[in-house]
Amino acid sequence: MRTLAQTVGPGPTLRPRSLFISACAGILVFGIVLAILGTVFGLPEMRMRLQINLSQQGNLFLLLYLGIFCASLVVGPLVDYVGNKANLCVSSALVSAAMVWFALAHSFTSAGMAAVLLGLGGGGLNTCTNALVSDVYGDERGPMLNLLGIFFGFGAICVPLLAASIEGHFSIPQLFLFCAVLAAVCAFAYALLPFPPEKASQAFSLREVVGVAKYEGVLLLAFILFLESGNEACIGGWTSTFVNTIGYSARTATLVLASYWAALMVSRILAARVLRAIGKSQLVLVIALMSLLGCVALLATRSLFLLFAGTALIGLSYGPIYPTTLAIAGDRYSQRTGTVFGFLFSIALIGGMLLPWTTGQVSQRLSVRAGMIVPLLGAVGIIVLSATVFVRERSRGAV
Repeated sequence: MRTLAQTVGPGPTLRPRSLFISACAGILVFGIVLAILGTVFGLPEMRMRLQINLSQQGNLFLLLYLGIFCASLVVGPLVDYVGNKANLCVSSALVSAAMVWFALAHSFTSAGMAAVLLGLGGGGLNTCTNALVSDVYGDERGPMLNLLGIFFGFGAICVPLLAASIEGHFSIPQLFLFCAVLAAVCAFAYALLPFPPEKASQAFSLREVVGVAKYEGVLLLAFILFLESGNEACIGGWTSTFVNTIGYSARTATLVLASYWAALMVSRILAARVLRAIGKSQLVLVIALMSLLGCVALLATRSLFLLFAGTALIGLSYGPIYPTTLAIAGDRYSQRTGTVFGFLFSIALIGGMLLPWTTGQVSQRLSVRAGMIVPLLGAVGIIVLSATVFVRERSRGAV
């Protein structure tokens, strides 16, 4: 494992724990970014407030992920060329501004612009925090990226739980303003803390970003994340709406969604331990198979118990896929972590844009239950791709 001095170079003394805590704060805010829209749209008054239908709700998820996509494409290389500090400060400030915008929005147009801004800030935080932890922890990046993902789960689960607890006591705008304050505190803290210097000295080049696609195995990993990101967006964005449309209350719907985020968080705690005993590609394949079972259970029942069980199983299976796949990439391409991660996030977030948007279109034309077939098909794709990675890794003795 590389030492911290080798990782961060000259400058102020930096401790891995301090850097990890700062990354955890950023990924927690990113968890809030991804969970907030799915949560508030589980409350019927949000669509009434913005005067939108299910198709337009899907369009808002598309715009959110468009912002994350754009940020990932640009911020990844900027981490290598500029460093983490400026990127973390700006990204947190953008999230705070977008939350305030959502609190004031009363139309689809206004909400759409806020969604893009929210995605830009969230995408920056996601890329910066994952690249920072991957660089600092070297050979231990697999377990540590999964531990980092736990705090993503904390951020994601706190939103539906908070929404369920404040229903009837506080308004949706007040929920957005609370999230805005949290992001602003992070921006202020990042401005005061020291971070590692940039790793690359040459000028930023978009050609190099595109050239990452030619690295061996990168596209295979990217398309696993394409489907995984899309499935996470579908489950996080549409579960509460789905549960609400089959007859359960908004409070129950948000609690079912909370079970998904809670299970996702728990699975990353477990994965950090499991990865010390089995290979990364082996873990991804096993939990991909679990995700298919969870999707089938969610679609096949109206029982509240099975809705909770299916959603929780999906969370347990999805949790480790993203960080563990990133760890595989970090092992292979440690010299350009930010650039490679940015490329992977960009491809992943195309899935994050397209799959929930597709779910919205199918839901509007047929039913929300029919729309939820989309993540089931995505689970099948993840199984096929992860099996390919496992076979290749085994042939190289890396499983």
